[in-house]
Amino acid sequence: MYLTSRERNILAFLLPAEEEKTVKQVADKLNVSTRTIHRELTRLEDVLAAYQLTLSKKSGSGVVIQGNPENKQHLKEKVAQLDGVELSKEERESILLNTLIQVREPIKLFTLASELNVTIAAISQDLDDMENWIKSFDLELIRKKGYGVEIKGDEVKKRAVLSNLISRHIDLFAFVEKIKTKNKEDNERGETISDRLLGLVDPQKLEKIEEQVQEIGKELPYHLADSAYIGLVVHLSLAIERLQKGDTIHFHEAYKQEIQAEPEYQIAAALIKKLETAFSMTIPEDEIGYITMHLMGAKLRENQSYLLEETSIDLAQQAKELIRKAGEQLNMDLTANNRFLNDLTTHLKPAIYRIKQQMNIHNPMLTEIKQDYSELFEIVKESIAAVFPDIEIPEEEIAYIVLHFAAVLLQTEVHKDIRVLVICSTGIGTSKMLASKLERKFPEIELVKHQSIFDLNEEAISKYDVIVSTVLLENLNQRYVHISPMLTEEEAAKVKTAIRKAALTQSQKSSVRANKMMKGDFLVNLQEMYRYSDVILQVLNRFNLFYLRKVNADFLKSICHQLQRDGIIENANVLFEKLKKRESQGGLGIPGTQLALFHTRSDIVHGPGFYMFQLPNKENLQAMDETETEVSRILIMLAPETINEEALDILSYLSGLLVQDEHCLQLLQEADEREIRQFLTQQFHQFIQEKFYHEEKRS
Repeated sequence: MYLTSRERNILAFLLPAEEEKTVKQVADKLNVSTRTIHRELTRLEDVLAAYQLTLSKKSGSGVVIQGNPENKQHLKEKVAQLDGVELSKEERESILLNTLIQVREPIKLFTLASELNVTIAAISQDLDDMENWIKSFDLELIRKKGYGVEIKGDEVKKRAVLSNLISRHIDLFAFVEKIKTKNKEDNERGETISDRLLGLVDPQKLEKIEEQVQEIGKELPYHLADSAYIGLVVHLSLAIERLQKGDTIHFHEAYKQEIQAEPEYQIAAALIKKLETAFSMTIPEDEIGYITMHLMGAKLRENQSYLLEETSIDLAQQAKELIRKAGEQLNMDLTANNRFLNDLTTHLKPAIYRIKQQMNIHNPMLTEIKQDYSELFEIVKESIAAVFPDIEIPEEEIAYIVLHFAAVLLQTEVHKDIRVLVICSTGIGTSKMLASKLERKFPEIELVKHQSIFDLNEEAISKYDVIVSTVLLENLNQRYVHISPMLTEEEAAKVKTAIRKAALTQSQKSSVRANKMMKGDFLVNLQEMYRYSDVILQVLNRFNLFYLRKVNADFLKSICHQLQRDGIIENANVLFEKLKKRESQGGLGIPGTQLALFHTRSDIVHGPGFYMFQLPNKENLQAMDETETEVSRILIMLAPETINEEALDILSYLSGLLVQDEHCLQLLQEADEREIRQFLTQQFHQFIQEKFYHEEKRS
C-alpha cells in the first residue's frame, strides 16, 4: 500500500476519532483547502474498503471512519509502518529551507537529495524556485560547485524564516500544544514538515518560557491578543534554541536608544533576566529590542484610550482618510462611525509598526477572505495604496483590515433576545467580524461579545446563552459550538441549533438576569457613571481659551508658562521639553485647518484637561500629513502619567472628535470659549448616552 503524506495525515486524524469531524476541521488541521480534503477523502475510500472500513459522510455534520475497532487499529499500525512518503513541492521546499537555516556550514546537493528521496535535478530546481523568496528576507542563497549550498545573512532574518515556516505549516496554538504534549522519549525522526518544525523546540524549554511570559504579562498595562501571546512564546523558544547554538542577533543601536524609554522595553528587560535565571545562560542585550518590538506590536485595546498615545492622532488622520476613500467606492458614508475610526486606528498602529520593522505577518485566512470579500478586498487594497504610498503593505495585513470594514458593513439594527459569547484567538478585527456576521445571520441575537481564551472564567461565561469558539476548549465545563472565523453554512447550521435551544429557556434566564441587574449590576453601573461624570466635569471646568498677546522666541514656551501660572502644571520647562520631543517625532498640524494638537502625559500635570491658545500671529508647523501648514490656534491635551481608565477613555473620545468631526474642527478654529464649551458639553452628553443608556437597553 502506498500513501502520500497528506493521505497518511488524514487517516491519522480520523482513525482515532469517535465522533464526526467536519471537512473544515480536517482542512484546518492539515492547513489546506476543504476542496483538497474532499478530493483526498475520495481517494482514501478504496484504502478503507481494503480493511473493511467505510467513510461515513453526513451533510451538515461531518465525516467519520466506521468499522470494527480491530480493523481500525490494524490500519493505524500499517500506516505507521509505511516508509514511502510523497511530499508536495511546497513541503519539500519548506524542509529544504528549514534544513539550510539549521546547518552552519555548506551542505552538498547529494545529501539534500538523499534526505528527501528525490533526484539532484529536483533539488536544484527547487532551489531555483526558492531563491527569490529567500531574497525577500534579505538572505542570500549560496550555491557553488564542489562547495555545496548554504544560506547566509543576518540571524534576525533567519529567525523570521523559521517563524514564517511555522506559521505557514502549523497553527501556532497547535504548535505550542503539540510541543507540550509531545512524547519526550520519542526520538523518531519525522518525515513531514510539521514533524521537523515541531522538533525545533524542546518541550521542557517551551514550558519554562511560557511560564515566564505569563508572569511578565501581568506587568503590561494592556492585554496581549492570544495570537500575540503565542507568537511571543514561539519567538522566544526559537531565540533560546538559536542562542544556545551560538547564533546571536544585532539590534540597531539608534533605534534601541529610541525605544528604551518605552515601558515595553523595561518589561522586556525584566523578561530577559527571568529567562537567564531559568536557563542559566547569558542572553545578549540586543534580544531585549526584539522582544520590545513584539510587545509594542501586540497591543490590544477595546476602549478608546489608544488614541491618546503618541503618534496615534497622526495615524487616526490616515485611518480617517482610508475610511473616506473606501467609503466613496462603496457609495457609503462610514466617516461618522467614531468607534470604527478608533478600532481601525488601534489596529493600524501596531500593524504599521510590524511592517516597518519587517516583522513576519501571517494570515491563515487570506485565501478565504479574498474569496468571500473579493470586491471589498480590492477596494481596501486600492485605498490603502493611496493613503500609505510609502509603505508596502502585504496582502496578509490588508486582509485583516478588510475584516474591520466587513464588521462595520455587516452591522444591523434589529430586535434581539439571545446573548452570544464569541471566543476567538485570531485578533480583535476577526472576532468583531465574526460577531457581526452572527448578528446579521441571526436577528434573534441581542448581544455578541468577544473574549480571549486566556481571560475565560465561569462567572463571565454564565451570562451568555450560547458560546461560540474558533478554538477548541478542552477545559470548558459547558457546551459550546466550535466554528471557523469565516462561519461556513455548515457551521451556521450548528449555531442556529444552539440558538434555538437557548431560546427555549430564554424567559427564565431573562428573569434571573433582570433580578441580578436590580441587585448588583445597577450599583456597578452607577459607580462607573460617577467616575466618567467626574472626569467630564474636570475637563469642562478646566477648559479655557487663552489669547496670547505676545510670545517668546518659541510660542510653545509661552504656552507652557501660561499653564504654569494658571496652576494647571507644576513645571513649565519639563512640559516644554516633553512637547518639543513630541513635535520632533512627527507633524502636529491638523490637515485642512489652522489648528495643531499637542498632547502628552506627565506627573507634573494636576489632572486631565483640554486647553486652547489663540496665537497673536500665524506660525508655520509641519502637519500630520507631512505638509507645511499655517497655524493660528494650538490645542493642548494633558493628562497625568498615572491616570484611570475613565479619564483615558474621555480624552481619547475627544481626540477622536478632532480628526473625525468636521463641524468640531470648524468650531475650534472660529468659535469663542463659551460656544466651544457648549459644544463639548453636548458631545460628552452624547458619549454618556451611548455608553450607559444604550448599554442599559441591551442589558
